[in-house]
Amino acid sequence: MKRFYQGLAALLVLVFSGREAVMGQANSINVTTTAVPFLRISPDARAGGMGDLGVATTPDASSGFYNLAKTPFAKKDIGIGLTYTPWLKDLGLNDVYLLAASGYKKLDEFSALSLGIRYFSLGNIQFEDFNGNALGEGHPREFSFDAGYSRKLGDKLSIALAGRYIYSNLASGYAASGATYQPGKTFAADISLYYHGVTDEAGGWNFGAALTNLGGKIGYTNSATEKDYIPADLGLGASYTAVFNEDNKLMIGLDMHKLLVPVPPTPSNTGNTQQDAINDSTNLANYHSKSFVGSWFSSFSGENQFKSLQFSLGAEYAYQDQFFFRAGYYYEDPTKGDRKYFSVGVGLKYNVMGLNFSYLVPSGSGTNRNPLSNTLRFGLTFDLDGNSDNSSTSSSTN
Repeated sequence: MKRFYQGLAALLVLVFSGREAVMGQANSINVTTTAVPFLRISPDARAGGMGDLGVATTPDASSGFYNLAKTPFAKKDIGIGLTYTPWLKDLGLNDVYLLAASGYKKLDEFSALSLGIRYFSLGNIQFEDFNGNALGEGHPREFSFDAGYSRKLGDKLSIALAGRYIYSNLASGYAASGATYQPGKTFAADISLYYHGVTDEAGGWNFGAALTNLGGKIGYTNSATEKDYIPADLGLGASYTAVFNEDNKLMIGLDMHKLLVPVPPTPSNTGNTQQDAINDSTNLANYHSKSFVGSWFSSFSGENQFKSLQFSLGAEYAYQDQFFFRAGYYYEDPTKGDRKYFSVGVGLKYNVMGLNFSYLVPSGSGTNRNPLSNTLRFGLTFDLDGNSDNSSTSSSTN
């Protein structure tokens, strides 16, 4: 069982940390790992085409995954979005995927309710004990369910609060070393702000800020004393929309993210193997003993803070609010996972229905090839009950 758990942990690191984390270059990197890393995977084809840009873009059905405060400014009364993302296809994995569904309903001109769900399948995995004896197959899976409320604070400013239930079933029912593995469960919350300065006639600026996944830690055994942090995140974003004429618009945006999880301790290297083991055990216990609230503040200490940031730069060209062409770039410091990639995307909107497609451009070669290369996302959106009299809002570009 230990072998299974170590292998599964390696897969989870690969899911969100990129190629450097799995190449074992421990002397040059210190990747901050968390439980439920699927919450860091962009669950929207539109944002995926813009380098995962989403904090301050124009509102759409998937706004709850990035900045829920955007929804009161949506032009439509009801929005529904569905996205399917095959994951790590470039590594030959055919049964790992992310499904996401989201939607909102405006209660009036000032407020909206939102729901969202993400389901992540890690495929079929052969369980083995420490000696390599087969224990049977399992199907690790995780999901989160969101519910939120957003409201305008003025003509251009809004706020939102969302709650999230997180469920992670990696090896439920199996036992090892006197402990029984069970699903990890916890709750989290998001709080976000949005400034909406874009108009259909003149364009303008949007700004956003979002604190997401603020919640308790997760344990996977019935006797877990050292639980894992979930990926709490601080996101800041800005976008500018230029309106050339009634048919042509261009939006350019930049997001910055900071993972609110403390950096794990580095291994001791005094030359005394026994003493190093004692030091590592003590340091790791102290690391896990922090409260989840205290961990948010601890994440701002102990390292070069600029290196802990991730950036998304993206653009979206809209023609007649029906045809959309998107491009973006995502950057993460080499010492923190080294995820760097370009993405492109297209969108088509006809009447109430929209189709979105994004593609992560291959990069690297051989052992340095990015395992996220060729990632695809397919999205379907529905916009219902439009409110054409709401001139203060911009068109939703789903």
